[in-house]
Amino acid sequence: MRKTIILLSCMLLFPLLSSAQRKSTAEEFLAVTDSIQSYLSSEASIMGPIAIDRATISRKKLNIRFKPSISEYPLRERHVKDIYSIVKLLMPAKYASYKSSFTLTAIGLPLEELVSGYYSGETSNEVLREYRRKVSDNNKRPSVPLVTNLSKGYKVTKGLQESHITLWQSHGYYYEQSLKRWEWQRARIFETVEDLYTQSYVLPFLVPMLENAGANLLLPRERDHQLHEIIVDNDTPGSGYSEDGKWKASPDSGFAHIKPYYLYKENPFKLGSARMANAKEVGSRRGTYSTASWIPEIPEDGDYAVYISYHTLKNSIDAAQYEVRHKGGSTRFSVNQTMGGGTWVYLGTFPFAKGSKSSQGVFLNNNSSSNKDVITADAVKFGGGMGNIARKPSDTDKEGNPVTPDFEVEPEISGYPRFTEGSRYWLQWAGFNDTIYSVNRNFTDYNDDYQSRGMWVNILTDGSYLKPDRKGYNIPIDLSFAFHTDAGTTLTDSIIGTLAIYTRISMDEEEYPYGVKRSIARDYTDIVQTQIVEDIRATFEPEWSRRGLWDKAYSESRSPEVPAMLLELLSHQNLADMRYGLDPAFRFVVSRAIYKGMLKYLSWLRGTPYVVQPLPVRAFSAEIGSSGSKYRAELKWEPRVDRLESTATTRSYMLYTRVDEGGFDNGVPVNGNSFKVNIEPGKIYSFKVTAVNEGGESFPSEILSVGLADSRSTRVAAKGKTVLIVNNFDRVAAPSSFATRDSTYGGFLDHIDRGVPYLYDISHIGSQYEFRREIPWMDDDAAGFGASYSDYEAKAFAGNTFDYPYYHGLALMRAGYDFASTSREALTSGAVDLDKYSVIDLICGKQITTLTGRDGASKLRYSVFPADLQETLREYASSGGNMLISGANIATDAWDKIYDYQIDSLMMAEVVMPMREFITGVLKYKWMTNNATVGCDVRMVQNPFGLPLSSYSFFTKPNPYRYQIESPDGLVPADKNAYTIFRYSDNNISAGVAYEGDYRVVALGFPIETLQSQEQIDKIIKELMEFLDN
Repeated sequence: MRKTIILLSCMLLFPLLSSAQRKSTAEEFLAVTDSIQSYLSSEASIMGPIAIDRATISRKKLNIRFKPSISEYPLRERHVKDIYSIVKLLMPAKYASYKSSFTLTAIGLPLEELVSGYYSGETSNEVLREYRRKVSDNNKRPSVPLVTNLSKGYKVTKGLQESHITLWQSHGYYYEQSLKRWEWQRARIFETVEDLYTQSYVLPFLVPMLENAGANLLLPRERDHQLHEIIVDNDTPGSGYSEDGKWKASPDSGFAHIKPYYLYKENPFKLGSARMANAKEVGSRRGTYSTASWIPEIPEDGDYAVYISYHTLKNSIDAAQYEVRHKGGSTRFSVNQTMGGGTWVYLGTFPFAKGSKSSQGVFLNNNSSSNKDVITADAVKFGGGMGNIARKPSDTDKEGNPVTPDFEVEPEISGYPRFTEGSRYWLQWAGFNDTIYSVNRNFTDYNDDYQSRGMWVNILTDGSYLKPDRKGYNIPIDLSFAFHTDAGTTLTDSIIGTLAIYTRISMDEEEYPYGVKRSIARDYTDIVQTQIVEDIRATFEPEWSRRGLWDKAYSESRSPEVPAMLLELLSHQNLADMRYGLDPAFRFVVSRAIYKGMLKYLSWLRGTPYVVQPLPVRAFSAEIGSSGSKYRAELKWEPRVDRLESTATTRSYMLYTRVDEGGFDNGVPVNGNSFKVNIEPGKIYSFKVTAVNEGGESFPSEILSVGLADSRSTRVAAKGKTVLIVNNFDRVAAPSSFATRDSTYGGFLDHIDRGVPYLYDISHIGSQYEFRREIPWMDDDAAGFGASYSDYEAKAFAGNTFDYPYYHGLALMRAGYDFASTSREALTSGAVDLDKYSVIDLICGKQITTLTGRDGASKLRYSVFPADLQETLREYASSGGNMLISGANIATDAWDKIYDYQIDSLMMAEVVMPMREFITGVLKYKWMTNNATVGCDVRMVQNPFGLPLSSYSFFTKPNPYRYQIESPDGLVPADKNAYTIFRYSDNNISAGVAYEGDYRVVALGFPIETLQSQEQIDKIIKELMEFLDN
């Protein structure tokens, strides 16, 4: 018996002894791991300490295995070399004889295999050769992408041409079955919710950048925030579909929209039919020329995404000719119908006019290079629309057993726009099988939403040359990208930072189905994360934190059968992160970094050169000139240097033109940095310019306009009477914010300034109401510190459209004046001859000195009156030039501030005081208050200039038409010859000042373009011009 007890005791002690031994090994190597930890600490902020898991001796070699944390660092060749040196130098005495014979491993790999091949400069290794043989150089790889825009005036040769990329913004509105309600997947915090917040990167920035580089983008969520949705289909009589020639029914079922909403397993792409015609070889007499057209009834003017659908058959055409007619003209596309059949295929977003007319819609013909192909046609969708997938708790449990509900629940739709909803609902509307959008067999929408995305990527790729033995949509996807933000808080101004995730082993498989190692996703993830962190540090925050490079089995990085990464950009729960994260300029930099990372990764894999698309042009001006009896717009601009990317140089340009209220055309190529366009009286011509190189096209410039009054005999604008509109409003910004030094309070103060979105915003949900840092998160409905209202969620509202010279110019032209326009930079650089203009109309909008993030981390931007503008306007006034100046902060910017930055004595002496002296001495007004009113009404008051007693209203709340003014300026006269001419109606605070001396000035504390109708803009400008040009 005693012998048995001893044996049992030894058996029980064995695990403890083993554990002690392992701990002893870690302790023996403590000097080594501490030194490595210190060495690598500047590379990334990793949660777990570097530690040795075990050390074993095999075949006279010491094998040292690290715990996984070391693999989370972005390792380079120099790091591994130095780590070996550290281990050799500090090798415990017990293992001294192995200093020249040891190996280092982590997560089952030699440390050397965790080194980035890209950053090591490798251009050919076993993995790269394998990838090129099976993927990029595979002779079965299609040379024709899914969609090609034939109307582009440039060709991408060193970008992402012929690439297909799947990406998505995180989460989305979903139905929570346990609560029997629709809800967000994350909390409402810091004036947004993650489900919408990541869209503010993906849709306005990242997607256009990738498309401008030549890529085809596929998204599992609706990309259009247009609330209207119009379906034109052969199965819906009277919807606007017509055909001509020889068409017949396609052999497969097609789309039909026959229900107000759709339940689980109901597939609209199985409820109807599609049409089919034989292709007609161009130039051949054989065959019949056949066409189809989809003419929508557009409910109101606006931009609408256009999606087409068709069938993919064995003999489908790879170049179906589509044409989209819109307000800007006609845009032609070639669509490869050998892939993507049976779902919505995005062509682009276009401006359409209200009503139904043959001049707008989608048109298809059967022209082809061969008469052996067939062309198919199904429904066309215009606009995003509202969600129409109805949900209720599942009737069965996970195992499929019936469930008895507490009470009977009727299916309900979200009531929200489709763009807000998660992928689970879009994929059903887009025709995918329920095994894709509901992996959990209708039991949990939350899990279905994130799990459906990888399944969707795979079914898209199935049937392509990568996986020819599977049945799918035949689209050869190159990359997958999931854009998320994370949770986590700090009580200080510390940054949580950027985390990146890939998955090296999925379902015990280390290779993708086509035989390429999944480990290539580590380089993808490393390159993108590195690019993001480096670019943020170079532009906004030198101390931006780089978190781990995780090899984890997250669904969105694990399930796609192509290189995939999941990005956690920052913490949406941390104020320090979000003071950057709500700034559109920050979003642009991050999105450009992601695009550059993808471009560099694919170029490295393929062994092809890359060029990064240029930055937008600068110093743009649009003036009026003449040649004989012909008038013309004379346009000039300059390229912008990208100090972060040497390849992003400009080779040529594209000039886009809009006439009156139409849309922009497809553009014309321009080789130099100037261009002349013939113009006619009575029309407004608007222009924007992009820069182009081998890698693609930049974002557009601001929009400038010119116009000649329609009657040359009666117009006011004779020689010397042309008005110059100066766009001094280029600000995009996060809301005003604060953080107390004792770390007790902080947040966003959008009653002071809600910030300025780029073009529009769909991520803002409402004002923050919880500013106490001590209040914890308890539930998504009780989010704690940062909690925000929801009165604006699921709405799109206007930001800075960079298109305000048009509205000012329209009013001037209606008043009989010619007008030209220019950017501030072109004006101050001397590119514009001010002697030609008797009046300057200076648009200041919501321009104000702006801080992004932490004070001192980056430069202040967007001053209303920078020194060079002061000098230019001072000289103009001294020569008798008259000025109309309007803006919400034209006084506040010199006497107060709305961001939490410090004004030291140097800034006071060199910036603030000279600005005040300029405003009072030249513009003849001074500041009274930044909080003049929360009302929206202003009225003209009695004055010595005879100006009429008119009244006006401006936007003070977010709206889809024009940016809003939270609190306009109160300003008062600063000269005996200056008088108040406007007062705010609710309190009689002075809203506008006019000065008459050797020159004339009108200064308004509210932006003219925010008046609530064009009629009001016309009226106020006409009345003020009668004073300024008298």
